[in-house]
Amino acid sequence: MPRPRPRPRSRPGFPLRPPRPGDRGQVALEYIGFIPILLFVALCAIQLGWVAYVHEQADTAARTAARAEARERGTGTAAGAAAVRSGLEPRVQVAADADAVTATVTIPITSLVPGLSLDDARATAVMPNDDPEVGP
Repeated sequence: MPRPRPRPRSRPGFPLRPPRPGDRGQVALEYIGFIPILLFVALCAIQLGWVAYVHEQADTAARTAARAEARERGTGTAAGAAAVRSGLEPRVQVAADADAVTATVTIPITSLVPGLSLDDARATAVMPNDDPEVGP
């Protein structure tokens, strides 16, 4: 003799009701409505990571350019540009005097979020001048 299927129990205060015909697909519609919000939040998180990465690249390029220019005159701009990941377009400016070498690197930041405009990443590094030939 087959066992009878147990009846679903309702919790106290929440009577068990049969599903209404209009409830079918409600969760799917709510999910579809929430997907654009989730995608926007994910895109903003990726954009934040990209901004941090480009700022780190600018900082690394500025330190490399200043260090190279301090050791040997005329090598800072090329060294700073070479220190940056390919695909980024750094603008490297190097200035030297008798005491110090200053390198400034500016890299434009590409926006992944539509309608968002971002300032360029800018970093400056100062190194003591090791090359006595560099200066005014």
